[in-house]
Amino acid sequence: MKKQGSAFLGIAVLAGLSCLPGTEAHAFEDSARGIYFEGGRAPHGDKGASNSATVGVTLPWSLRQPVHEGALTSYWDLFASHWRGPAIDDGAHSYTQIGAIYTWRYRFNGGSSAWFAEAGVGGTLMDHLYKTPDRTFSTAFQFTEVLGVGRSFGENGQHELTLRLQHFSNGGYKKPNPGENFVRVRYTYHF
Repeated sequence: MKKQGSAFLGIAVLAGLSCLPGTEAHAFEDSARGIYFEGGRAPHGDKGASNSATVGVTLPWSLRQPVHEGALTSYWDLFASHWRGPAIDDGAHSYTQIGAIYTWRYRFNGGSSAWFAEAGVGGTLMDHLYKTPDRTFSTAFQFTEVLGVGRSFGENGQHELTLRLQHFSNGGYKKPNPGENFVRVRYTYHF
């Protein structure tokens, strides 16, 4: 049932994105800095869920390059995150994380579409080891990969909403390495 709730959330976010007021068709440069707020959830079946709240900045890194029928740009994503998960006995259930992700963005329709897709890779560091009833990380350092789809809106497209899937794991360099997967919704304001 909880997995169905996550799927429903994803479908609801995508439906909401398609209903946002449009922006005039123009070439989005994706070259403005941004600040964002993001919320996420990692279901643990009948053991509860981990939730996250994140604040971060986006720093453009590359000029727009035409690719097939769209445009490709990239940016650095620097963030601080707070995770809260089901605790083991009297153990910690609250975690602080910092990280950096290098992200590639593909904007459709020659770069003039309000819609975009993203993929990124990076690294994170937690204040202590993440432990829940069904997952125990063996390292505070984690690699992270992210996939997302989003839409720009507002005058000049300075607002964005993005639905993201994000994975964390240590890449197998120390056991156990169960990893964690979050479904996240992000709001970004570009300035």
